[in-house]
Amino acid sequence: MNNINVYFFKYPIGYKLIPGDRHIARFLKSLLNIRPVNGAEKVFLNLCAGFDILGVTYTKNPPFKDIKPGEPVIILGDELYNSKKFIKGYDKPNPVIAGIALMTHPAEWPDLLKQYPVAKYLQHCSWANDLFIPYYGKDVCVEWPAGVETDKWTPGTESEKKFDVLIYDKIRWDTDHVYADMKAAIIEKLTALGLTYREVVYGRYEEKDYFKMVKQCRAMVYISAHETQGFALCQAMSANVPVFAWDQGFCLDPARFSWNDPVIKTTSVPFFDESCGMTFKDQDDFLNKVDVFWQQLEKGKFSPRAYVVNNLSLKISAQKMLDIIAEVYK
Repeated sequence: MNNINVYFFKYPIGYKLIPGDRHIARFLKSLLNIRPVNGAEKVFLNLCAGFDILGVTYTKNPPFKDIKPGEPVIILGDELYNSKKFIKGYDKPNPVIAGIALMTHPAEWPDLLKQYPVAKYLQHCSWANDLFIPYYGKDVCVEWPAGVETDKWTPGTESEKKFDVLIYDKIRWDTDHVYADMKAAIIEKLTALGLTYREVVYGRYEEKDYFKMVKQCRAMVYISAHETQGFALCQAMSANVPVFAWDQGFCLDPARFSWNDPVIKTTSVPFFDESCGMTFKDQDDFLNKVDVFWQQLEKGKFSPRAYVVNNLSLKISAQKMLDIIAEVYK
């Protein structure tokens, strides 16, 4: 196979600081000396790592003018999910495999396929892919789960376990404090059960610290409105940490109204089955199920690592990408 050109753009800290969630967040993190790798960048890094495992030749972010005829082109976008400036100037005839971080919703870029020779548009999971199909078509939209570093995220030993539950807080868009109240009830219940816990908040940690906490916990309560993949979740499962995940079923992003798409069915656990843990829909559902979850955990009924190894390894993900490339560059 020809050399593969893989693109992902990372902005300098403080780039174009304007009112906007991702710009402000990155600037504040720079003040606190927090430089986390976000999900979009992790997709890029792990694809490259998967290509390394398979011995694939690729180039990261070459100038568009250096792309040779017949060379595959993968454009994963940028960390701010706003790639119109990044991709501007692409004038090669080489078909593009694009996606994941070019935009949040296809309504933000409905004419992408008219502007550029995009042959495939990637989304990690089925609910996100279904969102793009009405805009780009079934022949273009394709599911491609990103890989997880299963050799890095391995189970902690029993001696490493220091507490019972790691609460992963990815609560957003909570203007009326409903979900903050739910988390408070979760903590109260865990305390009543005599379970020890620690909390980690999305965007406010470095991976090395999260890695340490995952090794030390026996289980995770994952609180996120929805995910297309959920890297932190997948990393914990790779470390064989059973998960009790909030899965309320719908998009809560207020931007959905500007997209003219107010009701979007979603999930917070797109890669998950009964071997990985359990889910709850709301506060009452958590309170009703948490005892069962813990009993199942103590009986050794969960084995999430096997699910990740068999479905989401770096090698499996990279091979899936090669299959997509082979279809485009026949």
